[in-house]
Amino acid sequence: MTELLELRGVVEAPADAVAAVLLDVRPGGRSPLAATGAIESEDGDEFVVTINGSRMTVTVDGAARSVTQQGEWWYRGVTSVEPDPRGSQVVHRIFNVASGHGWAVRFVSRGPLNAAPEVFGRHVEGLGLALNCAAWVLDR
Repeated sequence: MTELLELRGVVEAPADAVAAVLLDVRPGGRSPLAATGAIESEDGDEFVVTINGSRMTVTVDGAARSVTQQGEWWYRGVTSVEPDPRGSQVVHRIFNVASGHGWAVRFVSRGPLNAAPEVFGRHVEGLGLALNCAAWVLDR
């Protein structure tokens, strides 16, 4: 597994409060990461849903305050909440988890990697709105 990108943002609310919103990812949930569409299968804190035409396995880890979204063959996005003197830091990491064909990931990952900063910015903003507090993305 290779990390391809890391993004960070600040939400001026306690980590547990931010995590309570972030981890509410089932369809209809409060999280900006909430899945859309119907859940195909579910097993505890893990479920499979179709997002933007792709099957995505979503895993919620309450103890780690994180949500993992794993795509069909190369993509894994992990969004987590960490305590910060200003409230909380939200960290989003994108990994290449392809077991082979690493050369192909360079091509197919361009779109998601280029879109990630804008999408992450909207997610951080959404957390701030849900918690009625300031929120912003940190410069890389």
